[in-house]
Amino acid sequence: MELDPVLLSRIQFAFVVSFHAIFPVFTIGLASYVAVLHGLFYKTGNPAWDRLAAFWVKVFAVVFGMGVVSGIVMAFQFGTNWSNFSQATSNFLGPMLSYEVVTAFFLEAGFLGVLLFGRGKVAEGVHLFAAIMVAVGTFISAFWILSTNSWMQTPAGVEMIDGHFSVTSWGEAMFNASFPYRFAHMALASFLTGGFVVAGVSAWYLLIGRDVEANRKALSMCMWLLLVLAPVQAVVGDAHGLNTLEHQPTKVAAMEANWETQSGVPLLLFAWPDKEAQENHFEIGIPRLASLILTHDLDGEVPGLKEVPVEEQPPVWFVFWSFRAMVGMGMLMIAVAFTGLWLRRGGRLYKSRPFLQTLRLMSVAPFIAVLGGWFVTEAGRAPWLVYGMMTQAEGVTPSLSGWMVLATLIGYVLVYAVVFLTGGYYLTRVVRQGMLAEEPHDDEVETAKRPLSAAHATLEADAGRQFGS
Repeated sequence: MELDPVLLSRIQFAFVVSFHAIFPVFTIGLASYVAVLHGLFYKTGNPAWDRLAAFWVKVFAVVFGMGVVSGIVMAFQFGTNWSNFSQATSNFLGPMLSYEVVTAFFLEAGFLGVLLFGRGKVAEGVHLFAAIMVAVGTFISAFWILSTNSWMQTPAGVEMIDGHFSVTSWGEAMFNASFPYRFAHMALASFLTGGFVVAGVSAWYLLIGRDVEANRKALSMCMWLLLVLAPVQAVVGDAHGLNTLEHQPTKVAAMEANWETQSGVPLLLFAWPDKEAQENHFEIGIPRLASLILTHDLDGEVPGLKEVPVEEQPPVWFVFWSFRAMVGMGMLMIAVAFTGLWLRRGGRLYKSRPFLQTLRLMSVAPFIAVLGGWFVTEAGRAPWLVYGMMTQAEGVTPSLSGWMVLATLIGYVLVYAVVFLTGGYYLTRVVRQGMLAEEPHDDEVETAKRPLSAAHATLEADAGRQFGS
């Protein structure tokens, strides 16, 4: 049986990236939240902020560790599965990924040690500075990664010479046409992810009556943040969509399952795109609304998929439904944020059990939205690796066999399952243990060397104090 190495390499990379993406998007938002908590404690001296900061640093340590472990594999896949792509783009991708390591990873790694193990051992101002530097480092890292990915979507500042991309303008390449929109969209997604996770955990603590004062503060902060950022994300997403329509019209056509270039295109709420037949089945839509959203004109013209050959069309069904999953979660987040505003009257925000239970469930909503967005971004670009310049078939390793990719894919699934279960176990322990009741002392907490060990050591110390051992 023949196995397609290009398809399997795409599935393998999609699996690794999807697994990895949920961790950075959470840690970027959570790092900023931790920095804010340290700043509030430094300014007010209120121990509630200190307990919150200590708790969420433990969560950050576990998630950061999982992100590092799951992310290492991606760089290797460029060489093992996409060697032609790596060679062709080395003049641009090589420096970009190196800059990310030098400017961001070193910064995060250096100050992360102070953040994780410096509590009670360094001055509060130093601890606060470390938290700020870790948060800054996450955004610097996001800058380089998103600039690189955006260049693959809207390449600029390069020319192809003898099968290699030669950089003619670093400014145009780095700050390409889609980068500002993608960076803003991902930054807001990170804050929304962190906000909903913190809100969900705080809601659970309020439901069981644990550390009510601190968790009321945490929930209130998050709901104000979500009330502002959820609608702003919709506005940024609209601008991002207009940019995509300009530079990647085929992707937008796949997002809307629009086959013919036409005016007054309906917004399809449900459809079953059929790429082979080049049509949709079971359509349910709102007349002319897609044209209004995409062109801000009820009679605006929207490009169709038939404008390009079938072999250059992305997997329409997958892109269509991924986009609706992302948008659906986004609308749900906006609704929950405004419901929280309404419940603030009379203090019902902290007492409404149905709403608190809803917040617990909403903890997963931003992750679904992020994955849906990445699926649209990457699958919607198919069959291109560098949009309009290099296809996936041209970028794959020539000597790669389908069976080799299948074997490594199975291995990745098994190893990542262990990573996920281990990380989930630690996170569950951290959340169930809750917040510190008092300041740790040097003789109570063993100085650890790894992020996961930081959470583990603190958990053991907490348990020892709780049970008098």
